[in-house]
Amino acid sequence: MNEKTDSIRTPKVMLVTGGAGFIGANFVHYMRENYPQLRIVNLDKLTYAGSLNNLSGVEGDNYSFVKGDICDGVLLQKIFAEEAIDTVVHFAAESHVDRSIDGPGDFIQTNIVGTFTLLQAARAAWNGKDGDFLFHHISTDEVYGSLGEDGFFTEDTAYDPSSPYSASKASSDHLVRAWGRTFGLPVTISNCSNNYGPLQFPEKLLPLMIEKAVSGQNLPVYGDGSNIRDWLHVKDHCSAIDCIIRNAKAGSTYNVGGCNEWKNLDVVHLLCDLLQEIYPERDFRKQIVFVADRPGHDLRYAIDAGRIRAELGWSPSYTFQTGLRETIKWYLENTVWLEAIHEEKYTGGRLGLKK
Repeated sequence: MNEKTDSIRTPKVMLVTGGAGFIGANFVHYMRENYPQLRIVNLDKLTYAGSLNNLSGVEGDNYSFVKGDICDGVLLQKIFAEEAIDTVVHFAAESHVDRSIDGPGDFIQTNIVGTFTLLQAARAAWNGKDGDFLFHHISTDEVYGSLGEDGFFTEDTAYDPSSPYSASKASSDHLVRAWGRTFGLPVTISNCSNNYGPLQFPEKLLPLMIEKAVSGQNLPVYGDGSNIRDWLHVKDHCSAIDCIIRNAKAGSTYNVGGCNEWKNLDVVHLLCDLLQEIYPERDFRKQIVFVADRPGHDLRYAIDAGRIRAELGWSPSYTFQTGLRETIKWYLENTVWLEAIHEEKYTGGRLGLKK
């Protein structure tokens, strides 16, 4: 892909926060592949979910990595001053609902205080000057709460978060909007549905199930498996963010969905069937077990992505079947990556049972 000449904004120096995590690392890879002249400064604290292994192959004069915390205002001021940042893409967040039930304090600190600190640093660096400055904040559809059997989340849906995680993300969304409205900081927000794809930390549903299935373990499904999610391939998400930061007007919010609604149990069934194509001698569905549901588990999320399609011309390219098949293949081919995570950071145990 070449740099677009008809965009309203052309980033030159981009600060990516949380760029060693799942979505952030995929975004860094995407931008390096498509815009090699863009300078990227990748800031990540390297908590349990972030790893430099996710950035293998990312290098060059136009890229640098900084280990640091978005709550560190002095560090942020230094980065903005030295790098002449004109675009912030803010992924850095604690993101696992189950972990937010066990330990909500980290979510308040990173997702709320960290976003505030980053907004303050960005505002000071921008200081009302002309140019293509933009602060883009990545959020989640979970801020909207739970849907019934019908309807979709739109950009005008009232916030109704259910978990400490979604409440912290809702708070950060409100901060970003307030800094736009009160101080005039050029901001945009995107609320995405469930991401999946390569480099996802194995506490999340799909990599967890792939690994447990192949190793012969039980496949734990929360409740009766009737909870519904809209699945968005991470590469589609990256292309949507790119589209927004180049073409959206400041103050805009866009919902980004994959148009792939699936019940959790049906997702696990499909995963088992795709694995059985690779291992025909096995019956992976026999490994499914039902376990106690997550406290406050929202029934259904579904995104109406009509605004980003109508205004910016973006739509997802992956079907869930195609994306899941590709994802399974990636995890089966990257067992060394998984083994490194288990050795250093994650045993695979159940989280989020405290009430």
